[in-house]
Amino acid sequence: MSAVAACPGCAATPAASASSAAAEGATLYIALPAIRCAACIAGVERVLAAQPGVRQARVNLGLKRARVVVTPGTPVDPLISALEAKGFEAQELNPDALPKRDPEGRALLARIAVAGFAMMNVMVLSVAVWSGASEATRAMFHWISAMVALPALAFAAVPFFAGAAMALRARRLNMDVPIALAIALAAAMSVYETVVGGHITWFDAALSLTFFLLAGRYLDHRARASARSAAAELTALEVTRTIRLNGASHEVVAVDAVRPGDHLWLTPGSRVPVDGEALDPADLDRSALTGESLPVSVAKGASVAAGEMVLSRPLTLRATAVVQDSTLRRLAALVDVAETGRHKYTALADRAASLYAPVVHLLSACAFAGWYLATSNIHLALSVAVATLIITCPCALGLAAPAVSAAFSGRLFKTGVLLKNATALERLAAADTVLLDKTGTLTTGALDLPDLDDYAKAVAAALARASNHPVARTIAAATACTDAANVSGIREVAGRGVHGQTPQGPVFLGKGATGTVLRLPNQPDIPLQPEEILQTGVAEMVAGLKALGLNVGLVTGDRAAPAAKIAEAIGVERVHANVSPEEKADLVTRLTDQGAKVLMFGDGLNDTGALARAHVSVSPASALDAARAASDIVLLNGDLATLPKAVRLARAAARRTLQNFGIAIAYNCVAVPLALAGLATPLVAAIAMSTSSITVVGNAVRKARP
Repeated sequence: MSAVAACPGCAATPAASASSAAAEGATLYIALPAIRCAACIAGVERVLAAQPGVRQARVNLGLKRARVVVTPGTPVDPLISALEAKGFEAQELNPDALPKRDPEGRALLARIAVAGFAMMNVMVLSVAVWSGASEATRAMFHWISAMVALPALAFAAVPFFAGAAMALRARRLNMDVPIALAIALAAAMSVYETVVGGHITWFDAALSLTFFLLAGRYLDHRARASARSAAAELTALEVTRTIRLNGASHEVVAVDAVRPGDHLWLTPGSRVPVDGEALDPADLDRSALTGESLPVSVAKGASVAAGEMVLSRPLTLRATAVVQDSTLRRLAALVDVAETGRHKYTALADRAASLYAPVVHLLSACAFAGWYLATSNIHLALSVAVATLIITCPCALGLAAPAVSAAFSGRLFKTGVLLKNATALERLAAADTVLLDKTGTLTTGALDLPDLDDYAKAVAAALARASNHPVARTIAAATACTDAANVSGIREVAGRGVHGQTPQGPVFLGKGATGTVLRLPNQPDIPLQPEEILQTGVAEMVAGLKALGLNVGLVTGDRAAPAAKIAEAIGVERVHANVSPEEKADLVTRLTDQGAKVLMFGDGLNDTGALARAHVSVSPASALDAARAASDIVLLNGDLATLPKAVRLARAAARRTLQNFGIAIAYNCVAVPLALAGLATPLVAAIAMSTSSITVVGNAVRKARP
């Protein structure tokens, strides 16, 4: 995607103040894919606050979007134009299409708090009982424990009972089945012992089990809490309104109302709302969809895709499809299907759980049968069966992977890598093939100029600063430190270039026989074929990935020549150029079918299908929202050399996870004989579970070399 300056001025100013009437206004959402810092936030809010009809503007840097409260009826187009005039890339978002917040994390935290509070109080009472409390005191403490534990378990253990019920309805076993059974039997046995005045209750063990496993589940949830639906983000980027020509009049209509054959009027800077046919020659920015680094000129009758941007001059478009059949919707469907397929990946912990559940049930049943046959005491046999279920219940196993994921996620975050998916670490460690997008991912999207003398550079600066064309903006940025020449009579011919007059004669910047040229008086045309600028750390990233044994290739929608030039500069041999978004996704699928585990690294709309289909996907922080949402991992610091470090840490995390499973297995090798022998009292069970959990967490947080 083409880059636009993110921090013009970068001078912090106070944010727009909230108005008491703000809540009564209409709310607009604007995507700001290029913002990167607090000064950007202040700059955007300052620009928006100065626009007529704006009551309040707030920017969310994490989501890269602005929420703007306006007077009802205020259009969004002037706000976007004002932002782009100040150098901020801006696009309207449809708030109805954005993914909604998931309350799961908050509910888990509430259940953890309740289970933890109840566990600590019941354990205090249990210590008093085990310290030799009198019979009356013991009975009172058991009743108090019941009054604390039962409501807490009824609330906190709901996820396990719900998961177990769902599994049993489907006639299968999962990790929740033994957990729910252990909690239910422990609570039931404890209530029975309390009523009959028994010596042993399992309230503390049941609460400990619930607390530790809820903690593991929350760690797992946090690992993927950032993930949002890429398909929804793509849909939200669609234009919501457009101008339809009705004879000699213009009318603003919802994009949903556009039908094939309608004529639409698109002004420069507008994003194409539906697929159609150009009725005029036009210049288009296709970088978001195809990755082409330079604007493309299309002739009358050419096909135009939804999501492309009109440049230089207005375009009359004849719609050829409804919005539901647009290129963006096809991309959204492609991403949706690909994400669904990727979610079928089974984590190592889940594979272990599928073996674990039947073994635990079999052991518990054997314990019950053996003790009943040996003693004919159903109460004792049931107590041993409950002890077996509880002491072998998967606290260590349930924490093994989430603890490592949480620990290494924190380390990766400190190095500038954000993990968004619960299984991203496992999949990153397993990757063996890397596909790199070019424009906006390996390159900045900005362009550098060939060497010019001072006079030529000064003239180029003066002419370029008079135009809003993307190539002109690039030339203006490349000559930002140059004093502009004295050029008078500047005029722009849409789609052709900028003319002017100097004391030495006429000058021109625009299209020539060899592409973009600078024409000076009495001199041959000077070709200005801007060179793409590589991102920080690209060569180091490629070398680091190769050193780790990964096969690295370049895949881009750009032309073969610039793609080959970039590939040679960074040391990549395999190049796939002129590739459409669908072909990118198909390439990933083809490599996957051949047995490769593909890591896709991209930043644009054209990459979302491939990102979603890849075994693991990465995007830079500067990527479009839809690309970041489709990715498992986001590089936050702009230094691509951190990607090999992330792969090394992911491989270290995979080794650490296997170590934790080994600890869990070793724990069970000790705990199971104790339980089967009838030696697992509630206190022993609580201590054993706590010790194994602490050991697993301690191993997870051990420092690893990046």
